[in-house]
Order: sequence, then C-alpha cells, then structure tokens
Amino acid sequence: MSTVANEALAYVDALHNLARHLTGNQADAEDLVQETYARALKAEHQFTPGTNLKAWLFRILRNTFVSLYRRRRRDPTVGGLDTVDAYSQGATDEAWLRDDLELGRLRKVVAEEIEAALMMLSEEARTVILLDLEGLTEVQVSDVLGCPVGTVKSRLSRARAALRLSLRDYAR
Repeated sequence: MSTVANEALAYVDALHNLARHLTGNQADAEDLVQETYARALKAEHQFTPGTNLKAWLFRILRNTFVSLYRRRRRDPTVGGLDTVDAYSQGATDEAWLRDDLELGRLRKVVAEEIEAALMMLSEEARTVILLDLEGLTEVQVSDVLGCPVGTVKSRLSRARAALRLSLRDYAR
C-alpha cells in the first residue's frame, strides 16, 4: 500500500461523519466512504504531496455524493429492504448509558436534537458546518467545495445562525 493510502486511512472517521450527515443513514454513509476511498486510490497520482490530504479526501467525498445524488434522482426505484435504518428502529447506543441513566437519556435527547437541527440545514450548509467542525480552514473548505472563500464565509455564517435559531432553547 502506498504512503498516501496509509495516510488516508487516518481520516476514515471524519469522512464517515460527513457522509452520515450528507446521506442521512448509516448504510449509505458506509457506501459513500467506500466509494470515496476507491476513487481516491484510483486518482492517487493526482494528489500533490505536501498539500492537505484531508481536504482532498473531503472534496472527493462531496463530489461523489453529488454524483450519486444526481444519479439516484433519475432512478425510478424508491424504497426497498435496504432503506430500513436499524438506528431508527429502537437500537440504542450503549455509550450514552455508561453513567447515570437519566443523564444518558438527556444526552441522547440533546444529541438527537442537534442531529435533527443539522439535518434541517441544506446540504451545502450542513457540509460547510461539518467541515468547519473537522478543523478545516475556510480556505481549505473553499477548496473542498470548489467555491470562493467569501461564499464559504457567508454559508458558514448563515448555517451557524440557523443552528443557533434551531437550538436556541439550549442557549438559556
């Protein structure tokens, strides 16, 4: 395995986090991350050593998502067995229940509300927020999204404002 491929594996969690928020479910997120790595390995020769590998991978993931989304819009098939989300079927995340049961329930409610607020944002706003949370600079985000830095700044500002409005009850 090449050096770039080895380094790219370090970003699997960050890529999966963005993919899950873009796709809205676990199975599609896993497929998107897998497709992102397949495309990155195929295009490895196009990566410039010394540049930001994480931003390059995020750009591939986003472009792959947009391509798959456009393809699916034209697909007349809707639904099916693989559209069932195990997490929405009552599966619990045991990490939330490690301490006090009530505290765990409260954390879960808050996390679900934050998740819901994120999912209410447009795909562009959600992407810019998640890339910001991953620690990318505005310049790096603009490279990932293929838009000017000023556009990133305005999207980030509007997305933050929308999140503040959605989560205003927690600000008290």
